[in-house]
Amino acid sequence: MVFVIIAVTAAALILGALWGLFGRFPRKVEGFAVAMAGGALIVSVMLELLQPASDHANLAAVLAVFAAGAVVFTAIDTWLDRRNDSSSGLGLLLAIVLDGIPENLALGVALITAEPMAVLALAGSIFLSNLPEAAGGARAMRDDGDSRMWTFGIWVATAAILGLSALAGNLLFSPLQETTLALIKSFAAGAVVASLATEVFPKAYRDDHDMTGIAVALGVAIAFALSTIG
Repeated sequence: MVFVIIAVTAAALILGALWGLFGRFPRKVEGFAVAMAGGALIVSVMLELLQPASDHANLAAVLAVFAAGAVVFTAIDTWLDRRNDSSSGLGLLLAIVLDGIPENLALGVALITAEPMAVLALAGSIFLSNLPEAAGGARAMRDDGDSRMWTFGIWVATAAILGLSALAGNLLFSPLQETTLALIKSFAAGAVVASLATEVFPKAYRDDHDMTGIAVALGVAIAFALSTIG
């Protein structure tokens, strides 16, 4: 289960890079996919990270660590934005790495105790989010003059880093006490929510502002349905 889920989520970056380098889809399609993935992540964060965390740790501590995760992500994201052109391929790559590490750590942690269908919901939302973002980043790097082989290699390396993050979350955090694990989940949840607000939903609205609300609602519905099956 661990290696299959990690392979699926890492494959999103590789397939996205191929999409961006050799194919082209309308921006509205990409925006719709990103918004739908964001909606799915909302449900996954609540059901697979925050709610289980509150079962094993004090609510005040959970909320404080959740807020800390959002603050840390926002601070690092702001620092990167000031030093890189966020519209460039490199800027998108850095955003995905910064977003993807806590997401994949959270995925690895979720694999420790979650039901298979619940893990599928989280992995699926991360897959749908990474795929169009990687496509946009790879396309921008190609347009900036980078070779296709060089760009593809960078995205493969990024996929490996994020895959190792998920594996680390599963192996390193599994021996921890439930309270500590709950606080780690809370921190990751804060980081993911902040990434939705600063990276995912703004990009979706820029690409497809007419259908963003519907796409988000669809993502929430799909993720909630998967969670009830699990």
